Order: sequence, then C-alpha cells, then structure tokens
Amino acid sequence: MKTLTIFTPTYNRAYCLHQCYESLLKQTSNDFIWLIIDDGSTDDTKDLVQSWINDKKINIEYHYQNNQGMHGGHNAAYSLIDTELNVCIDSDDFMPSTAIEHILSFWKQTNKTDKIAGIIGLDAFKDGKIIGQKIPEHLSKTTLEALHNTHNIKGDKKLVLRTSVVKKYNPYPIFSNERFVPLGTLYLLIDQEYKFLCLNEVLCIVEYMEDGSSRNIIKQYYRHPKGFQYARILYLKHSSYFKVRFKNSVHFISHSIQLKDYKFLKKSPKPLLTLFTIPFGILLYFYVLYINKFKA
Repeated sequence: MKTLTIFTPTYNRAYCLHQCYESLLKQTSNDFIWLIIDDGSTDDTKDLVQSWINDKKINIEYHYQNNQGMHGGHNAAYSLIDTELNVCIDSDDFMPSTAIEHILSFWKQTNKTDKIAGIIGLDAFKDGKIIGQKIPEHLSKTTLEALHNTHNIKGDKKLVLRTSVVKKYNPYPIFSNERFVPLGTLYLLIDQEYKFLCLNEVLCIVEYMEDGSSRNIIKQYYRHPKGFQYARILYLKHSSYFKVRFKNSVHFISHSIQLKDYKFLKKSPKPLLTLFTIPFGILLYFYVLYINKFKA
C-alpha cells in the first residue's frame, strides 16, 4: 500500500489541472496515490483524467459527485482515503519535485506519538517566495492556531494529515443552497487534541486564481452565511485566543443578521462577548451588504 494520498477537489478546472498532474510526474518519490474528487464538473475534466489514468504513469483514482463545494470534496476524500497520510493540493496548485520525498522521509525519521496529527509545511508562490513566513527553527511541533497566534507566523501553510486522526471527526456539514464551510473548522478541532510536526520545506506552489475562494472571501460571506455561522460558533467555543474569539463574535453577529437568526445570543458559546460585539457585527453586516451590492 502507498503511504500518501494527494487529493485534489476540482470543479471545472480542466484548463489548469494539468499543472498538478505534470508536477506529480516529476516527483522523486512515487509512494503516493493521486485522488481526484470531481465536484460536479461540466467541462471535460472526466475525459482528461481518464486519459491520464490510461497512460498509467502514476497511480490515479477518480471520484465524481454532485456539486457540494470545496468542503464536500474534502468530505468525500476523507471517506475514501486509506493511506497513512494525506495532503490536499488544490486544482490550481502543484508540488515541487521533491515535496513527496521531503514529506515521507521527514515522517519516517521523526519520533511520532499518538498525539501527532501530521505535518505543517510551507506554501510558496511560483517565483519561490514563501507565503507569509517560515516556521521558527526552534519550533519542532505546534498547533496550527498557536503557530499563527502565539508565534505570529503569517500566511497559508500546507498541512499533511494523519488519516486515522481525520477520520475521528465528523464530516463538514452540508447546508442546503450553500457550497462553502471554512476548512479551518476541522483543523481547529484537531488542535484541541493534537499537535503538528514542523517542516520548513515548500510542499506546495500556490496560485490564487480569480475564481478561487481566497480572492472572493467577501462574496463567500454573503453567499454562505450558514456555513460561516457554523464556523464562528466553533471558533467562539474552542479558540484559545481572545482576539480570535472577538473577531469571530463580530462575524457571527453579521451572519446571524443576514440569516434573520435573532436568537443568536442563545446559540453563542460566549454570550457576554457576543452581546458586547453587537454594534461591530451590525457594522460588518452593512459593510458586507454594501460590498456585495457592487460586486454582484
């Protein structure tokens, strides 16, 4: 059995998916499976992937489902994966040629315990510039939340997850008429019980596409209030940092107003904080409304 599954949720990305495929052909280790989760594509993704499967150059598995959004793609992947480790490489991203070798050699050489959830590695742009900052050299293991809020390390990081750990948690919820739940909710829950090993190697080359969620976050707030409200409740309940709870309380109020959920104080795990942040949440609600009015 292979050690690592690289999974790629994709929706109408046949025009750029070849980047990821070509990067996997160049890997210095072949101890991996590429699992493609086709989230309801209407372009020629299926035919393209089938041509790669027929070429038999790497081990590819293909799964098609009706469109559920990025988190639905992750749900499907986690239900299908049976390798020890897994990592998500988005459809518009790709891996440096030594990335898989770095992951597996680091994992095999490190003293792991049952309380290790996987590895935190680095993302970089195509020009080689690290996204945000490197992980401090003295830091051998950490939670993801502590990395960002205690050690003040900015920028997206690439998570390699232990499959047995991921399978302990419930899937991301699927809300009717919505297609987005923040992926960080799973990582926050993992942080409550586990830590990640730190690897200062670039594992993913990132390109933020114009149609990607990172470039359209204000639109996402407006289009998916149920998914975001769910996330805000989890951060209010589980975050170890007041500044994170404060921010999420403000957003929680904004989403609740949009949903006309005026019993939000009863839903809040931190009702006093939520009460205090009501004026800020109202302002955010009108700001999101204003921005989306002009971006629609």
